[in-house]
Amino acid sequence: MVRAPLLVAGLLLMPIATAEPAPESTDPYLWLEQVTGEKPLAWVRERNAEAMAALAEEGGFRSLEQRLLAILDSDAKIPFVAKIGDHYYNFWRDAAHPRGLWRRTTLAEYQTDKPAWETVIDLDRLAKDEDENWVWHGADVLEPGDRLCLVSLSRGGADADVIREFNLETKQFVSKGFMLPEAKSRVAWRSRDSLFVATDMGPGSLTASGYPRTVREWTRGTPLAEATLVYEGQADDMSVAGWHDPTPGFERDFVARQVTFWTNELFLRCDRLLVKVAKPDDANANVHREWLFLELRKPWTVADTTYPAGSLLAADFDRFLAGERKLDLLFEPSARTSLVGYSPTRNHVLLTTLDNVRSRLFVVTHRDGAWQRMPLPGVPAVATASVAAVDDLDSDAFFLTTATPLEPTTLLLGDLGDDGKGSEPAPLKRSPAYFDAAGLTVSQHETTSEDGTRIPYFQIGPADLPADGSTPTLLYGYGGFEIPLVPSYAPTTGAAWLEKQRVYVIANIRGGGEFGPSWHQAALKENRPRAYEDFAAVAEDLISRGVTSPAHLGIKGGSNGGLLVGNMYARRPNLFGAVVCQVPLLDMRRFNKLLAGASWVGEYGNPDLPEEWAFIQTFSPYHMVSADRDYPPLLLTTSTRDDRVHPAHARKLAARLLELGKSVLSYENIEGGHGGAADNKQRAFMEALDWTFLEQQLAR
Repeated sequence: MVRAPLLVAGLLLMPIATAEPAPESTDPYLWLEQVTGEKPLAWVRERNAEAMAALAEEGGFRSLEQRLLAILDSDAKIPFVAKIGDHYYNFWRDAAHPRGLWRRTTLAEYQTDKPAWETVIDLDRLAKDEDENWVWHGADVLEPGDRLCLVSLSRGGADADVIREFNLETKQFVSKGFMLPEAKSRVAWRSRDSLFVATDMGPGSLTASGYPRTVREWTRGTPLAEATLVYEGQADDMSVAGWHDPTPGFERDFVARQVTFWTNELFLRCDRLLVKVAKPDDANANVHREWLFLELRKPWTVADTTYPAGSLLAADFDRFLAGERKLDLLFEPSARTSLVGYSPTRNHVLLTTLDNVRSRLFVVTHRDGAWQRMPLPGVPAVATASVAAVDDLDSDAFFLTTATPLEPTTLLLGDLGDDGKGSEPAPLKRSPAYFDAAGLTVSQHETTSEDGTRIPYFQIGPADLPADGSTPTLLYGYGGFEIPLVPSYAPTTGAAWLEKQRVYVIANIRGGGEFGPSWHQAALKENRPRAYEDFAAVAEDLISRGVTSPAHLGIKGGSNGGLLVGNMYARRPNLFGAVVCQVPLLDMRRFNKLLAGASWVGEYGNPDLPEEWAFIQTFSPYHMVSADRDYPPLLLTTSTRDDRVHPAHARKLAARLLELGKSVLSYENIEGGHGGAADNKQRAFMEALDWTFLEQQLAR
């Protein structure tokens, strides 16, 4: 299988400051966009020292940091695996291996309580030997054969990788093997001696988003510069990629053109000619064996049938390519159901869906000329669950993962069998309880947004919660890119917050994927403020229900979620007692000019077009803050090595707020990329900053 190519009643709504910003040339903080410039880094070090003095010198900071690190380094956590050949591979970090081990075992060993692991790559040793700050980014294995792979290594956690060929038998990098220097490459095996390569080939080879715009076929032993051009996209595309489907009997080559974040084209390469798959440009396509699967983002009318947005369709790939349009509906959404994902096994397709933001799993099987669907057996009714094939080439085995916010994660192994009615999955591994959940409960609620839309949210906290508004509460959200937020077991959140009988809330606002494409599209571009109205409505509901009060209500979000809480900070400062804003977008006037920002124009709009800047400026926190308003305490965190969302977003807002005399702390981790941390020690430290800040502001 190959898949095409990666937060009250009685409170007044405050007016939004939307004044036209100063021209870019007069932006006083443009210099902070120099990622590693001497002056910007000196400024960063000053801000870091201020944050350390305010937070890390608290009496409980170090003990909290150590507890969080112990959880992250725990030997008892589940070692999730991926099957490669006859082995099951796992990437593992603990106290003795902070950068990590790539290791393997057999299924028989993995089913024991204490498997015997064979180290394949010791990243700590490799980093020391090569004097590099390597962060593991995975491996792409040549199938079938499962002997050679392409290992991706990042310096400090950036998206850009160094890619090197590795032999899984000798456990050594291949001398004079395939190697690509640091870049945001898209690389895949075509054969033992050739690769599909999309990488930085020099001037003109990258899109405006900083991703490759050409796909080439690179033959072993030849210079990369001589690789054969397969496809060239446009400069304003997002990216391109090529890959080979190695499924025996269905070997094919594909090229994908990602035009925007939400539109793409798929080509089958036949005798070095590219044949376009005639699908809707906004539909995602996946080819598995004889089947073409299509995920629709908008309604699609074929003949006399209209398939709704959010549907999953199946068709015979060869017949579809020849013009036949016999489509089978594998999943049809309703107003409160959606498809999260699907995973083909050899003979079946596993569906992960949501029903009112609760997991429902199914198996669909093509039998006697039709697709049949049945619930996946053995799934707890109240758990958040996901399912994935173990090996889609020659097996119907699957991994099932289940958890609740108060019940640790369980990993199960099942096998559907040829008929899809295999035995119920059996537990393989269980995570221990990392925090005391006594007296805590999980409940789902709904509130009404400004336009009348019902917005669900999950509340985790004390069962006997006093309705007097006194409980410190953290509200978390994202609301973008069709990503759903579902409740799960979060050990560090439990240890740092819930165990103290605090409340944690997950808001399922528009812009996310909780109810499919329409839920996401309701908050696109000029409608982005709907996500912020939804989030404010949840906050107001928590206050009106007596769960908390503005002085005790904090919010947290990262990336697009950072833009969310940045907007809450600027729009509704009277509603919150503290804001944690992580790796955020904040300067929406220049987001499309910074790193990968151009790829998100389909989500937010294009600020270079006056008619679109007119609405974008209404959700650009950097331009919305003003001297004459009071704001809650703010903690901004980012990473110097984030090459996806530029650290200048956080830097520039911090600088502007300091100029305005506002209460703001800013901390920039030197490593970590968009994830904010490169290893468990850094992650524990960054989380301890967040929780200490929230404790200071909300628990007094």
